Amino acid sequence: MSDTELPFAFGAPPLRARLRTAPEDFVVEEILGYESDGAGEHAFLVVEKRGANTDWVARELAKFAGTSPMNVGYAGLKDRHAVTRQAFTVQLPGKADPDWSAFPHAEVSIRSLGRHSRKLKRGALRGNRFVLVLREVEGDRAGAEARLAAIAARGVPNYFGEQRFGLGGGNVAQARAMFGGRRVDRDKRSILLSAARSHIFNGVLAERVAGGTWDAPMDGEIWALEGSRSWFGPEEFNDTLAERLARFDIHPSGPLWGRGDTPAAGAAAELERAVAARDEDLATGLADARMDQERRALRLQPRDFAWRWLDHGALEVSFGLPAGAYATTVIRELAVT
Repeated sequence: MSDTELPFAFGAPPLRARLRTAPEDFVVEEILGYESDGAGEHAFLVVEKRGANTDWVARELAKFAGTSPMNVGYAGLKDRHAVTRQAFTVQLPGKADPDWSAFPHAEVSIRSLGRHSRKLKRGALRGNRFVLVLREVEGDRAGAEARLAAIAARGVPNYFGEQRFGLGGGNVAQARAMFGGRRVDRDKRSILLSAARSHIFNGVLAERVAGGTWDAPMDGEIWALEGSRSWFGPEEFNDTLAERLARFDIHPSGPLWGRGDTPAAGAAAELERAVAARDEDLATGLADARMDQERRALRLQPRDFAWRWLDHGALEVSFGLPAGAYATTVIRELAVT
């Protein structure tokens, strides 16, 4: 199911607009949740890049420091068509830092935060802060204000964004081919496994959005803890769970499919099994790949959600998201871009 086919939580978006008319219209700042520890053989850097790919920056840092790209770490891939600020580590055992101010690429600026004892690992971050500008905005401004207020109050469905599925959504088809016997290299295999899981998850979430239960409990619900990969349940819904749900401490969850059965029960389990059965080749392939059953929250709360209208009909929207969530998932409820 493509991004345009996924149902909306609040109805059709009230606006049409352009996003990413310039990199400065899509600003991303990484939130690690920790700082350099001040000692060790890894240089700890904050890199601001404009219109540059994270992997390319990592390779250029390695080249400039005279080390292998394997010695460069970062916590997450960041959009190329954006201005982004993120942390890197560069392992320099027994060596002093080079003069980072002499890094030979105008689209990249580097600030050293000293030394760190460990290489940054993928996924080791709390989240990201976004400031996005929609331009050439057309549509119902009063409706947009109401939609923005609804997003602030209720959050949005936590779909995996189209970036997860590759150019034209082709990663799912490639995953089917891989499960059918086509050989792929290790790095590509990981990407395709993730795309297959994300496709099934989005299918479950789409059904729950259509049924009005993406932010409400179903019989047999598994609850995801805010800011954590932990989950619990099923258990009978009660006043305590209702209060925690209302303050965004817990969320209904959906499956990241793997071997074994879903931990959900009742109607929630029946829905998840039915969606997985629609893509039986993907579900079976994930189980055969020995992926474990995991969970992901169905609801996403943009933190510190704010907006303001700019000159020439532009709209600026800012918010924070936890790691693994997509800014475009928030914007799709507001505007067709």
